[in-house]
Amino acid sequence: MIPNRLKQLWAEGKPTLNGWCSIGNPFTAEIMAAQGYDSVTIDVQHGALDYSSALPMMQAMRASGVVPMARVPWLEPGIIMKMLDAGAYGIICPMVNTAAQAAEFVSYVRYPPYGQRSFGPTRVAFAAGSNYASQANDELLAFAMIETQQGMDNLAEIAATPGLDGIYVGPADLTLSLAGGRLSPGFDREEAEMIDRLHEIIAACQDSGIRAALHCGTPEYAARAIGWGFNMTTVSGDSRLLAAAAGASVAQFRRLVSRDSVTVMQGGAY
Repeated sequence: MIPNRLKQLWAEGKPTLNGWCSIGNPFTAEIMAAQGYDSVTIDVQHGALDYSSALPMMQAMRASGVVPMARVPWLEPGIIMKMLDAGAYGIICPMVNTAAQAAEFVSYVRYPPYGQRSFGPTRVAFAAGSNYASQANDELLAFAMIETQQGMDNLAEIAATPGLDGIYVGPADLTLSLAGGRLSPGFDREEAEMIDRLHEIIAACQDSGIRAALHCGTPEYAARAIGWGFNMTTVSGDSRLLAAAAGASVAQFRRLVSRDSVTVMQGGAY
């Protein structure tokens, strides 16, 4: 089986950068995968896509050598196992609030005797190389998302779940839940109360020997998060990056045309 490069990088003490795909299109996924990310996650929860889109997206990403991952819609065995069979090397599961849910999630990612994943690696048996059945349990990643007050209340127990590889922080939902709607959802939190919670998550992960990951809005904030102790950061995503680049291009064009028009009119061309 092709080794999971994320695990290799973490073993060397290196942080990793994760890309994010919410647009259900193989070409978009191929472009994202070619940009130098260590991994790229296909968002099947909030992304504009489903399994029929995710499978060709993973196929399109293969040539880049990037580690393919998926965020599933919920803690449900069918879609978790199906995304693994499609080729995902890691699963991010949203709204994990208790240790029991974390253990249930891990069981869907691992083959017996460590879990209850059903055997049928339709695509991944070809995409991941030989000996998949015997090595998948060691190579695949299970990330539980902490996004609620209940999840924070059970943080230590969740982090200590056998077989869990890491905690992935969704700052928007976490902020909504912890602040009770007092703070608007979003990335790159600057409130002291939220930064304290992020440090609590890092500490819990370090105590349990697992990885901490955070979804960020900017490279600057992601770099700060790595400095705090996060092992993996995601910076924005395909839809936001596309909108930002297109918006910047349009704004620059408007500025240039407006400036040039004033220059021409002042020169008496009219």
